[in-house]
Amino acid sequence: MAAVSVPLSLLDLASVGEGQPVGDALRQTVTFAQKAEELGYTRVWYAEHHNMRSIASSAPAVLIAHVAANTSTIRLGSGGVMLPNHAPLVIAEQFGTLGALHPGRIDLGLGRAPGTDMTTLRALRRTADGAATFPQDVLELQGYLTGESRVPGVNAQPGHGIDVPLYMLGSSLFGAQLAAQLGLPYAFASHFSPGALFDAARIYREEFQPSQQLAAPHFIAAVNVLAADTDEEAERQYQARRRMVARVLFSRPGRPLSPDEIELVIASPQAAQLESMMRCTAKGQPADVADYLADFAERTGADELITVHQADSLDGRLRSLELLASVAPALTPAAV
Repeated sequence: MAAVSVPLSLLDLASVGEGQPVGDALRQTVTFAQKAEELGYTRVWYAEHHNMRSIASSAPAVLIAHVAANTSTIRLGSGGVMLPNHAPLVIAEQFGTLGALHPGRIDLGLGRAPGTDMTTLRALRRTADGAATFPQDVLELQGYLTGESRVPGVNAQPGHGIDVPLYMLGSSLFGAQLAAQLGLPYAFASHFSPGALFDAARIYREEFQPSQQLAAPHFIAAVNVLAADTDEEAERQYQARRRMVARVLFSRPGRPLSPDEIELVIASPQAAQLESMMRCTAKGQPADVADYLADFAERTGADELITVHQADSLDGRLRSLELLASVAPALTPAAV
């Protein structure tokens, strides 16, 4: 069995099961983070999504505040805030508040995509061309947090000088190049969009420019994990995940696919899209998962893995956390 020698972190999608009250799902995010803290994982991140019934992390700062108040040491952050949806000053104030309340525990991951569909984007009062100013908005946000505002006479209060660390997120070469140019850690969303993974990792390392925040590249790769006590249980969870992704991808607004329609999609050529999205998945018993992750970290050159535990119940996700921890003796904090 190969050893997993890089730090391990977590992305929690705050999943809401069919018919499950949202409050119950959010309470489960706390239980998940508490278990991760107990086991020694580095950080838990929450991603901004909108208008998705199955995901309850539309307000990452609020969710982070709640989880932080119910944990003690684990780092918590956004994976990420979709910055084109927001004014940089507002995000600086939100995460400055979090940084003041929980010093040394808050991460601010930033993405350029809207995290939703075009109709919802309009409901957010944003426009599709908001992504065009993303690099400038990142710099503006960074200035508020470092205490060196780029807008004369305007400071983030709270936030001024709190210097919450920034992380660039992406699934394209653009994010890799921007992270390298700004000297920021870079996290690649290979858990659902792995196509440009190896090119992005290479470009990020080749073009990296040291910064006040980071002296050397820090590359984080995301990977799905389905660790179970038996291969049969891991495969059952994998198939359940495929069905859920098919429902999210191919349902129309207000008209979710029926179970029979989902089976038709999985049996059709459209299933190739599902397989591509889930290509970076470690599944099976602990030794097999450890072998996959060790090989994945080596092939990508990742300095850290952010794992997405995709079991279809809280008990399954908690068990997956425990099983991975049992074969990852290097559960030590990441350097950044």
